[in-house]
Amino acid sequence: MKIINFAESDTILNQYLAELRDVSIQTDRMRFRRNIERIGELMAYEISKTLTYSAKNVQTPLGTAQVRTPDDDLVIATVFRAGLPMHIGFLNVFDRAGNAFVSAYRYYKDPEHRQVDVRVEYMATPALTDKTLLLVDPMLATGESMELAYQAFCTKGRPTRLLIACIIASRQGVEHLQSLFPQDDVILWCGAIDPALNEHAYIVPGLGDAGDLAYGEKM
Repeated sequence: MKIINFAESDTILNQYLAELRDVSIQTDRMRFRRNIERIGELMAYEISKTLTYSAKNVQTPLGTAQVRTPDDDLVIATVFRAGLPMHIGFLNVFDRAGNAFVSAYRYYKDPEHRQVDVRVEYMATPALTDKTLLLVDPMLATGESMELAYQAFCTKGRPTRLLIACIIASRQGVEHLQSLFPQDDVILWCGAIDPALNEHAYIVPGLGDAGDLAYGEKM
């Protein structure tokens, strides 16, 4: 798996990511969601450079213009609920893409919240055979949610190519995906890779619970 870490370059994405992490700005839910969306747009643009293109003719009022446009049959897939703003960012760029959704959530098996598991319940997706699947989720902690989401989507067909995007990843999560997808044509785009997970499997320093910050606390 090839890894692209945006934090290694100086781009405006770093400002949006800094605001996502900043506790003094996180209280503004609308800005939090919009920053996730903007990062999704920037990542989608960069990902667009890796797609397959061919020349096509477009009829204008005055003649014929030749343009090169993507040939990939794209499906943007995300995990409820934190992934929704990032999904919108990708869809703003890839506006002709299909869309897939899955609910994968963490739950704790012990009162101390140290034994974490992931459950998948709901899924809606088009057929994925011969598609390019863009799997997007803001946080890549252990990598188990991403793994289960991908497995669930693959019950509806095996995509020809997998591209993964997250805003913040843990080193452990990256290594987990590397073990799952050793092939070179799978690419992981990260806004930043943080060093550790805490005892509750949250990324450190991370930014907290992206779903709660975007949509409010849950029971």
